[in-house]
Order: sequence, then structure tokens, then C-alpha cells
Amino acid sequence: MNQLEQFLHRAEALLARVESLLPPAAPREPDFKHCHAFRWRRRSGPGGGHYLQAVTHASAISLDDLQHVERQKAQIEQNTRQFVQGRPANNVLLTGARGTGKSSLIKACLNGFAGQGLRLIEVDKADLADLPDIVDLVAGRPERFVIFCDDLSFEEGEAGYKALKVALDGSVAAQSDNVLIYATSNRRHLMPEKMSDNAGYKHGEDGDLHPGETVEEKISLSERFGLWLSFYPFRQDDYLDIVGHWLAGFGCTPAQIEAARPEALQWALGRGSRSGRVAWQFAKDYAGKLQEGA
Repeated sequence: MNQLEQFLHRAEALLARVESLLPPAAPREPDFKHCHAFRWRRRSGPGGGHYLQAVTHASAISLDDLQHVERQKAQIEQNTRQFVQGRPANNVLLTGARGTGKSSLIKACLNGFAGQGLRLIEVDKADLADLPDIVDLVAGRPERFVIFCDDLSFEEGEAGYKALKVALDGSVAAQSDNVLIYATSNRRHLMPEKMSDNAGYKHGEDGDLHPGETVEEKISLSERFGLWLSFYPFRQDDYLDIVGHWLAGFGCTPAQIEAARPEALQWALGRGSRSGRVAWQFAKDYAGKLQEGA
């Protein structure tokens, strides 16, 4: 019996070594017809490489769920409509206060236009160097693809910075007409700004102020996005409106929503922010407690 166990153990070890030497299995063709959202993933094991992973449980947020960002919503909705209809459209950079709906707005656009052929590919900052491969993968397909880079910012010398610049409009190859880049960031210029950068500014004889090379480099990436959308902290009344919207979605009555206002303000005070994200988190907590006591 011991000899049999030793033989099986050696056979398993031999099979594992053989498998490690085999090339990776050919990736399955992404199902762009039935899946609307994908992530660009790194394949583990020998051979490495990347592939598109379908997101089976994508966010169901709609454009109507986003409150008090009407101007930003109208602009990105119009740009996305132009894109899915095959008309000229811009890459989009959404910047500003945290939790104000930047990422949610992109997800809502996907849900609003998926039926017209829009697809979304989420790419981590560490994988931005693969953008040319992603574009080549989807080029020529009938669907329209938004490459989504969330919470984008760079430190000095990061490789993804130049890769994104080239992908936006710096390559000798023409951009694919079925791909746009939508990115979110808390920083307008995507790169850290230092006091020492100001030393590069020069004054012309007529008093004009000219930025130095360091500053020019830091703003050049942002300028490659054709559409900039800025987001700001919400006023108290706006925050309470958003709380009411989500509480209504959880089935709360108008009286319950009105009674929740003081607690909603305390919740925001404790987190130091009156954002849409904080409103959503409060609504889940408050509605969950109400349902427990029902």
C-alpha cells in the first residue's frame, strides 16, 4: 500500500511538472454580444499574458439615479450618444471631489447605451501599457468600446503615464474610431504638483507668464482629453436630496425620509463629507435598520 501511495504521489508531481511546461490554453473569444462590461486581467502561470474577463454582475446604476450633477450628466451623455451613433466624440476626463459620482456616471452611461452597442473595458493603471493591445483586440468590431480608467493619478516616472499619452493621440497609428477613453481622477492634472514647479515659470517682456517644461509636461496629459468634467462637493440640501432619493429606492415612506434628515447630517459630519457616496452609505444603513424593526 505504501508503494502504491508513493507511486501516485510521484505521478502527480510528474504531471504537475509537465503541465507547467505546456503553453497556456488559448483564451476564449470575449462574448461581446451578451456581456457589456469587461476587465483587462493578467493571466497567472507560465506564459503570462492578458485577457478580457467578463463582468457577470455589473453595476445597475442608471443616469436617473445621479442627482445634482445635471450639467456633467448632460455633457457625458451627449458625448456618449455621439460615439455610439458613429459621430465624432471626445475622450473624457472626470475630475474633482471624491464620492460625487464620477465613476458612477460612466457606469450609468454603459447601462444607458449598452443596447445601442456600447461596451466598457476597465483597465488598471498598472496595465495601461497594454492599451495598444486592447485597441487592436477590438478594432473593427461593430460595438463601441469605452476604456475605463478609474481613480487615475501618476507619480514621477511611472510607465503608464507615457503609455496613456500615446494612446490618447500621440501615436503614429490612427486612433480606432470605435474606442474612447473615459478616466476619473481626484487631481485635475493627474500628476503631483510641487512648489518647486513654479520656479520654471518665466515672464516675457510684455509681462506674459509662460510655464516651464516641468509644468508643461504635467498638464499635457490632461489636455489630451477633449472633454473635461469637474465635480464639486454637494451643498447640504443637495446631499439630503440624494439621501431621500436612495431611501425612496429602498421603499421608505416620505415621513420616514423626513425623519432621517437629522441622522443623515450627523452621518455626513462623522465622515467629513457630504458626497453622493456618503448619502448612499447612510441610506443603506438607515433603511436596513428600519427593515430589521419592521
